[in-house]
Amino acid sequence: MKIQKVGVVGCGLMGHGIVQIAAQGGCQVIALETEQSFLDKGLSRIDGSVKKLASKLVEKGKQSEEQAAAMVETTLANITGTTNRADLADCDLIVEAIVENLEAKTSLFAELGKLCKPETIFASNTSSFPIGEMAEASGRPSRFVGLHFFNPVQLMRLVEVVRTENTDEEVFNAARDFGTACGKTAVSCKDTPGFVVNRLLVPFMVQSLLMLERGDASREDIDAAMQLGCGHPMGPLTLTDYVGLDTTLYILQGWKERYPDEAAFEVPKILETMVAEGKLGRKSGEGFYKWDGDKKA
Repeated sequence: MKIQKVGVVGCGLMGHGIVQIAAQGGCQVIALETEQSFLDKGLSRIDGSVKKLASKLVEKGKQSEEQAAAMVETTLANITGTTNRADLADCDLIVEAIVENLEAKTSLFAELGKLCKPETIFASNTSSFPIGEMAEASGRPSRFVGLHFFNPVQLMRLVEVVRTENTDEEVFNAARDFGTACGKTAVSCKDTPGFVVNRLLVPFMVQSLLMLERGDASREDIDAAMQLGCGHPMGPLTLTDYVGLDTTLYILQGWKERYPDEAAFEVPKILETMVAEGKLGRKSGEGFYKWDGDKKA
């Protein structure tokens, strides 16, 4: 089973990156958006991103100008934009990258299950919802996986490939091969809350918030300890600001509701308070630190 034609539903922050790496990997890609303006914005971001990549390859001596120009031309030629879901009908794989709302996702997959050819594999890029629930909604649970890419998709080297108890082995292997063809290291995981990365990362962030809440250490010392003591690129409080306090809270609340007895999913009061005050981190200009764009003020 070889994936050659890929549909990506959503051409926003994550979706446009998935479209790009799939096209760079040699697939024909259909990028679907709900409105032409959203589609145009996503395709424009891809155009700029591919050309920036090509420029860096030339600058580093990894490609000649002719090779880089050919790479840009081939990648962009592999992408077709649409606002018509029917254009996804004959795709080998469809990756969902829409808003992180379970009802919206299950509704989408229920429709796609009726629209697409029987061989089509479905995948969700969700970072927090159970893959199994979306798989059941699609009507073809054996042909469903999670493909969790990381932001920014073009640069981050990992993809988590998530299987449910119903995922067909051949389907899972095809999804892993697709991740590899996109230039990523693919890791396998069962359909567990947060998969590998977030299941470990979010409770780590929670513990740092609880330490700060108790007054065990300052924000600066907590961050410095994990950077210099463990070699992390940034401390957990800086990371929470970067991810977004609202996003972190949303994930935790969803997990707590589903798994009330799991101690690792505790919701720190300081997180609820700061979100209520509109201090969402980097995106709002203030969280545990003050921000000027992508840099601490």
